[in-house]
Amino acid sequence: MSKTDTPAPTRLRRGMGGPLLFAFILGDVLGAGVYALMGVLAERVGGMLWAPLLAALVLALLTAGSYAELVTKYPRAGGAAVFAERAFKNKLVSFLVGFCMLAAGVVSAAGLSIAFAGQYLQTFVEVPVVPVAIVFLAVLAALNARGIRESMGANFVMTVIEVSGLVIVVVVVGVLLAGGGGDVSRVTQVPEGTGVATAVLAGAIIAYYSFVGFETSANMIEEVKEPSRMYPRALFAALGAAGLVYVLVGLASSIALPPEELSSSSGPLLAVVEASGVAIPSWLFSLIALIAVANGALLTMIMASRLTYGMAEQGLLPRALSRVLPGRQTPWVAILATTLVAMLLTLVGDLALLAETVVLLLLFVFLSANISVLVLRRDRVDHDHFRVWTFVPVLGVASCLLLLSQQTLRVWIFGAILIVVGVGLYFVARWARGRGQLPS
Repeated sequence: MSKTDTPAPTRLRRGMGGPLLFAFILGDVLGAGVYALMGVLAERVGGMLWAPLLAALVLALLTAGSYAELVTKYPRAGGAAVFAERAFKNKLVSFLVGFCMLAAGVVSAAGLSIAFAGQYLQTFVEVPVVPVAIVFLAVLAALNARGIRESMGANFVMTVIEVSGLVIVVVVVGVLLAGGGGDVSRVTQVPEGTGVATAVLAGAIIAYYSFVGFETSANMIEEVKEPSRMYPRALFAALGAAGLVYVLVGLASSIALPPEELSSSSGPLLAVVEASGVAIPSWLFSLIALIAVANGALLTMIMASRLTYGMAEQGLLPRALSRVLPGRQTPWVAILATTLVAMLLTLVGDLALLAETVVLLLLFVFLSANISVLVLRRDRVDHDHFRVWTFVPVLGVASCLLLLSQQTLRVWIFGAILIVVGVGLYFVARWARGRGQLPS
């Protein structure tokens, strides 16, 4: 059969063009990470905040190339776990990839809840961080259980709000520079006694967290017009735009404040705005930051609960996790379970550890995706699709291994505990299915 440009048939309406897809991906990538982590990044790289952000963009683009091929080649595949099952034909491997994605979502939500309860909220009211983070997650769970339906229009509005806050940071520092303030020399300074390459690589592990989110766009492919053409363009353009904004924010932050002041703040971008002297009310910028963080956390918990429900439906997790709330038709047990785990993780109280653990877990997912591209090269399909240069997934594999090698022992231990819990749940589900309690 000859290849065709006609997209694969689907029951969904292909109503999403390039601009809406671009906005969706950009909204998923931008926002919460950079609002929360610029201070942590300053601790690692000093004033060279822009460098690890640029390095992380390059590394993210490598794996994005693999996603562009897999998603357009298998436009109903549903993500890295299914790519892995197709490539490796092993249910346990497929489960581990899916569970790493799930665990990364829950850990990320815990980290974002801590960021929400930090200095941005302290602008309005002084409250203890961990209890507020737990209450925040409970509110998200209640919204989730009611049946949240995020439309593309709502996503576009939230993206505009998130971007506006980052634009404010760049503009006010520009005003600061024009008035003779700030210190441009800081943008090339690294912590004393640390080499540039070492600092940038250490920072890239944290900065990588700011670029994750693009992988969720795989779920939108059935609703995209001309997916083989539109998806790669929107994906790479959105990552490029996010990278440009992040680099500008990194430069602005280091010009406005020394690294030690950034690293000591749980609301680093608010500190930058205040240091500029421009008459932007602290409450206004804090509100923008809170919206960005809350939106990211809510979308993450929706994803995590639905993924938990789906894996339970497939018999990969205990059947109880697939129970649905009557009337609302939302997966209440999955919502409750993922929320409770996220609440427990807030007790860690270490935003850097949680962010690095998210990166660790997603690196396994991305490693699988890059290898899957190479394994599935001989698999032919009957429609045209994007094909990435072979060296890109090879470099993608190398980049994942490089970043994995830079993770600290405590991050490996923390990630290993989560994966061991997942494997235990997998075998519990298999045992139950063998006793006839789960569908085969």
